Amino acid sequence: MALRIRVLLENHKGAGADKSLKARPGLSLLVEDESTSILFDTGPDGSFMQNASAMGSDLSDVSAVVLSHGHYDHCGGVPWLPDNSRIICHPDIARERYAAMTFLGITRKIKKLSCEVDYSRYRMMYTRDPLPIGENFIWSGEISVVAPEAYGIFGGHDAEPDSILDEGVLIYQSAKGLVIITGCGHRGIANIVRHCQNITGIKQIYALIGGFHLRCASPFTLWRVRRFLQEQKPEKLCGCHCTGAWGRLWLPEITAPATGDVLRF
Repeated sequence: MALRIRVLLENHKGAGADKSLKARPGLSLLVEDESTSILFDTGPDGSFMQNASAMGSDLSDVSAVVLSHGHYDHCGGVPWLPDNSRIICHPDIARERYAAMTFLGITRKIKKLSCEVDYSRYRMMYTRDPLPIGENFIWSGEISVVAPEAYGIFGGHDAEPDSILDEGVLIYQSAKGLVIITGCGHRGIANIVRHCQNITGIKQIYALIGGFHLRCASPFTLWRVRRFLQEQKPEKLCGCHCTGAWGRLWLPEITAPATGDVLRF
């Protein structure tokens, strides 16, 4: 089988996808090789479960569920998982968080970005450190960033900036190099890639897939990302979810996986 990734849910529906499939702003991927099956993120609701059934995918025996970070469009579907599911994520996954705006020195909450989930129903494996999953997969743990960028604030009265410290990625070690699977890329694609290279000792990047958080990026940021990826020379670049049409415009080699697509590496 090598590596197969089924796009159970993404913002858009793939060309020729079954009409019964639902697209939602969010991401959920079923990632499988010969011995391990991992559900990466759950989207905003239970749509990923319905889509999995329509695509003929059985989620009852996945090795683990991996949650990239605590935003609702990635972990909102958790309540639809069977009780006692094994979930791997960062300890801060459930922190209350909001999009916010600061004007004249006053910070106001705009939109809630977290969701209420009863994680006590599941076998939770909280970790800030890299964690092997099966023979070929690794959960990245925390991704170090020199100058973290805030993407909102945590709940509470002190408006603590939220730099999405809980974000991690899933790494697959293939014979051709690393396959890096991202949820949103809040920590920065270059930071993510370097972190994965450091913890595995493997420099070759075979593929990047997932959200790259480029839909509202500045031209300078996009130029830097493009230059970095040209230096890394990944064989496959698959940007979906928050990568956006604007982000893909700057990365001509990129493809855009959508709900119902099946990718093989």
